[in-house]
Amino acid sequence: MTTKHPALEPLWFARSATAVAPDLVGCTLVRRFAEGEIQRGRIVEVEAYGPEDPACHGYRKQTSRNAAMFGPGGYSYVYFIYGMYHCLNVVTDQVGIASAVLIRALEMENIVLPASKATQRLAAGPGKLCRHLDIDRTLNQIPLELDQPLWLEPRSQEFQTALEHQRQELVQTTRIGLSQGTELPWRWYLKGSGAISKL
Repeated sequence: MTTKHPALEPLWFARSATAVAPDLVGCTLVRRFAEGEIQRGRIVEVEAYGPEDPACHGYRKQTSRNAAMFGPGGYSYVYFIYGMYHCLNVVTDQVGIASAVLIRALEMENIVLPASKATQRLAAGPGKLCRHLDIDRTLNQIPLELDQPLWLEPRSQEFQTALEHQRQELVQTTRIGLSQGTELPWRWYLKGSGAISKL
């Protein structure tokens, strides 16, 4: 049976988006479907959005669309963009502060398909990720906890050790596809991953 890890309980998310974002790389997003099937994907790319950031949805004011961003850390914020894509974010920081981390890409585990470049890229981008895992606005503003449709599991000890010994490396850079806040280096990804979204 999967058990909670204290590092991913609500207090862990009660930090700024820029603190939580790099720590999420290497963690696992778990999706449990209504019929009981479970899929897991290792987070390999993220972007942070915060209250002083003009690219943040909550930069100007709270609305019904972005209300989840102002809630407690450790909840989901799912929005719809370009009339076709859903994007999944993890809410961070304190209640009342618009702050979240966009999950941009996953390396999916246990895919029952022939291993190929295509299967590596099933969740290579925020829209592809949500389409593959059937994530939409019905999953907005839910606690990311065990036995919910979505939850997060910590980095494996193997991954953490690889980071510490520089066998794995996080790259920090500017965010993608924005017209504001373009200079902020608030994107992190796992170097060498075949699932990173394309620029």
